[in-house]
Amino acid sequence: MDLIRILIAILLPPLGVFLQVGFAGAFWLNILLTLLGYIPGIVHAVYIIARR
Repeated sequence: MDLIRILIAILLPPLGVFLQVGFAGAFWLNILLTLLGYIPGIVHAVYIIARR
């Protein structure tokens, strides 16, 4: 299941984080990082998914 979440996180980083943590602070941080740059959003999303 984590592999599917990582693939989703690469395509849409906030969706991958949302599937992992819901509307927690990490989700909002990921939206901000994705708006500032796509790559930081991906890195953060993969980190959140791999951490759990």
